[in-house]
Amino acid sequence: MRTETYKNVGETLITETLSNGLTINIVPKPGFLKSYAMFTANYGGADRRFKLAGQWLDTPAGVAHFLEHKMFDMPDGNALNILSARGASPNAFTSSGLTAYHFACTSLFEENLRTLLSFVSTPYFTPESVQKEQGIIGQEIRMVEDDPGYALYYNLLKCLYRNNPVRDSVAGTVESISEITSETLYHCHEVFYRPANMTLSVIGSVDPDRVTALARELLPAGPGEVPERDYGEAEGAFPHKESLDVNMAVSAPQFLFGTKLEPAEKGEARLRQRLTGELALRLLFGASSPLYNSLYAGGLLNGSFDYELDYTAGTATLIAGGVSRNVGGVMDALHKEIVRIGEAGLDKALFENVRRAYFGSKLRMLGSFSSLAQALAEGVFSGCRPLGAFEEIAAVSLAETERFIRESFAPEKLALSVVSPPER
Repeated sequence: MRTETYKNVGETLITETLSNGLTINIVPKPGFLKSYAMFTANYGGADRRFKLAGQWLDTPAGVAHFLEHKMFDMPDGNALNILSARGASPNAFTSSGLTAYHFACTSLFEENLRTLLSFVSTPYFTPESVQKEQGIIGQEIRMVEDDPGYALYYNLLKCLYRNNPVRDSVAGTVESISEITSETLYHCHEVFYRPANMTLSVIGSVDPDRVTALARELLPAGPGEVPERDYGEAEGAFPHKESLDVNMAVSAPQFLFGTKLEPAEKGEARLRQRLTGELALRLLFGASSPLYNSLYAGGLLNGSFDYELDYTAGTATLIAGGVSRNVGGVMDALHKEIVRIGEAGLDKALFENVRRAYFGSKLRMLGSFSSLAQALAEGVFSGCRPLGAFEEIAAVSLAETERFIRESFAPEKLALSVVSPPER
């Protein structure tokens, strides 16, 4: 085991990589009643085409999400029910790049961890249960297709990306999931749920030796081959399409705009790019930014406005948006602010204040076991140390952030998605 101490935030990280390739990250929290575990596969909705044993294979859209739904089935019951009966709070999620299974509990941690590792590593599907799930997920798909937020988000990705399957719904379509069989699920589990393609994050008052011992006991001994993924032809620096505007049942226009980055190489360069990007977003759109305050005071924005930087499936995407009765006015103000920053630069005092606030928000994340566990998992797959962010934030320079804003938010790099009220 390797132990790293982060004195500036008072945290310790214990890391162990087993002979089967599984990386385990443990953050001890002595004296805490709650413990948390997240078992994550580097496999998501965009991982539809992959190469294994020299052969390229294609799978229907929605398999990763479908697999997440079915993994709780066990020959002797349902893992959700078993964990809940012990007082744990279990759940799971699938994104474009990850599938994660997790639980929180205040007692019986080792028993719950044993169940988590067992059901995730031991698939059990029947043709009948798969057919039943197709109906359930089909209903979910039809419901979200009528959701303005869903349309807004995926229309933006369709503007930004021509080929990458990140532009498609993680759940797939009613047509694509009809092609999924129990054999499809068994095969994709065998391909992607290999220890070398997974990571275990544990936080709480736990015994690290017992955690690693359980993983060695319950998981396959060999790492298996990690598949090569294909996300389509390389994307250019500019959006595939400038904008999409659709009409839906909303009371006021909703909008998202975004830009795509060339993801930095995995490792510390990726962490530095993420921190610079998130700092830039706060400087442009945070509650203390001149642009946000001007738009809010002028009634062009309300408290729904939000922003994020997302890395997944070989992409890096900056997204921001909210509700506005004058989307054009918001975009015009953004373009003018980018020009102003390019000419005059960022205010130094504002930069330092926002950087301190950003450090504080990262510090608060340490109190959210689920957020910390996900950050640790993403760090394994991107080759960086999320707890190292606290030192790296101080190293991000004003000039570096100004350059990032100029280059990333140039008008020709932005795409816009709008959901407008029905035309009368």
